[in-house]
Amino acid sequence: MAKSVKLADIAKELGVSAVTVSKALSGQKGVSEEMREKIVELADELGYKQPSANKKQEQSSKSFNIAVIVHERYLDKYDSFYLRLYQKIAASTASLGCLSLMEVVSFDAERDCKIPMVIDENKADGFIFIGKFSKEYIHNINKQVPQALCVYLDSSDARLNVDSVISDSFYGAYYLTNYLFEMGHTEIGFFGNVMATSSITDRYLGYAKSLMEHGRDIEKNWIIDDRSEESGFMYSSDEITLPKILPTAFVCNCDLAASTMIKRLENEGYKVPEDFSVVGYDNFLFPGLCDVELTTYEVDMDEMVRMCLDLLIKKLEGKPYKKGINIVEGKLIVRASVNPKR
Repeated sequence: MAKSVKLADIAKELGVSAVTVSKALSGQKGVSEEMREKIVELADELGYKQPSANKKQEQSSKSFNIAVIVHERYLDKYDSFYLRLYQKIAASTASLGCLSLMEVVSFDAERDCKIPMVIDENKADGFIFIGKFSKEYIHNINKQVPQALCVYLDSSDARLNVDSVISDSFYGAYYLTNYLFEMGHTEIGFFGNVMATSSITDRYLGYAKSLMEHGRDIEKNWIIDDRSEESGFMYSSDEITLPKILPTAFVCNCDLAASTMIKRLENEGYKVPEDFSVVGYDNFLFPGLCDVELTTYEVDMDEMVRMCLDLLIKKLEGKPYKKGINIVEGKLIVRASVNPKR
């Protein structure tokens, strides 16, 4: 039996991407007429058969192949929040009769704006991008893949004109900071690189709003970096630079950062919550990283995944959907990492 010709075969022969071949054969924009003619001619020579409209409609009503694309910076040894998100996506796509696959983008691939293989080889119908990528990388993705096929999860930027699903980082951090004020703390620091991700930026702004409403100025020395600017990987406890004069409480951009701050304070001879109060964000922490039960803001991962897949499938099926940024609320979880300020 003759081997069926795939888009990737045509693309390899002409030195272009499978996406370019797909666009040319389906009459979409973004391909020069000269290249379109070459692709159509080669497709005829090789005996490529396009799926009929009826077959495409049948396939779309049954299932989709959904690719999940994540940067390697978010797959650090203990930073497995995004792995848990992917597990939930995989389980949910399976229940919907769809197939999911994950591709990890390296630092070099992002720097060189290299298109993921699942896109280049036309292996998926829709794409979920988890976390922050550089603007240059996303702009290049936008040139290759219609936004009708993409959703961004836990990251947003209105300037990029993408559809996204995020947790309520702004008000989550706002509620956490308000809680510290309610517990008598007035000297409150923030632990996280403010512009590292859109989520951390939103959490910082929620923290700042609470401080302003309580008549407190933002103390620059109390905004402490939690990760390397170059790599994006989080610092270990001994790499954290603490100011000479410390606040009495810390709002940390995630639970992993909170556990690292607690360890650093303990290394300095302090105890949490006896000497300092610490709050996190996510309600997700690798087991064994922290002996203190963290007060935190729980992210509703199940709802984020449900909304993300619902949004993407509606886009793939050409149905109406809510464009832009979609926000999922969480809830404050009070535990033992905060003491009243005496």
